[in-house]
Amino acid sequence: MLHTNTQKNAWAAIIAAAVIIIADQILKIWVKTHFYLGEGYEILPFFELRFVQNNGMAFGMELGSKLLLSLFRIVVVGLLIWYISRLCKRTDTPRGYIITLAAIAAGAFGNIIDCVFYGCIFSDPYPPMVATLVPWGEGYGTLLHGLVVDMIHLPLLSFTWPDWMPWVGGDQFSFFDPVFNLADAAISVGIVMLIIRYTQCLPYQKEKPKEDDSNA
Repeated sequence: MLHTNTQKNAWAAIIAAAVIIIADQILKIWVKTHFYLGEGYEILPFFELRFVQNNGMAFGMELGSKLLLSLFRIVVVGLLIWYISRLCKRTDTPRGYIITLAAIAAGAFGNIIDCVFYGCIFSDPYPPMVATLVPWGEGYGTLLHGLVVDMIHLPLLSFTWPDWMPWVGGDQFSFFDPVFNLADAAISVGIVMLIIRYTQCLPYQKEKPKEDDSNA
């Protein structure tokens, strides 16, 4: 029975990660080969697809050199996979915790695929041309120097100033207006779940020492 539970935990992690990675890559490749850079398509007033690329971390942030960032991601994901594999062998680990960590690892791995391979297999033409798959090594970059594809835009915290206002009339203002991808979403949701649901499972949490009743 215990062996069956550990197998179920492992398969739950594998399936969750596979679904996220496959869905993320399908959407990225479709957007990259059907949208020109900067093109957007409104689906709902608060949801649109907009093709952008970034050199850095989640939500387009930049941190250090591209090569170091790619290598750092690979190391972190490798350690996370190792940690999840150890958790799957235990019978006292909540399955939801394992799935949450798998989602974070899958999201990070999804962006690693872009960084490692996209520069070698995709062209990167000027708009309004769209990217195409090219023979290995004939792309816009080199191994580990690809750009991460983002496309999900939720303009919830942006608005357009009324035309009658001086200086800013007609301009768009954004409090926080990122464009992200499914991999970023998986990482963000996973981190939120860790904070609100599985904080007690994190490695740094230690059992509180039992009170010594000998001096009572």
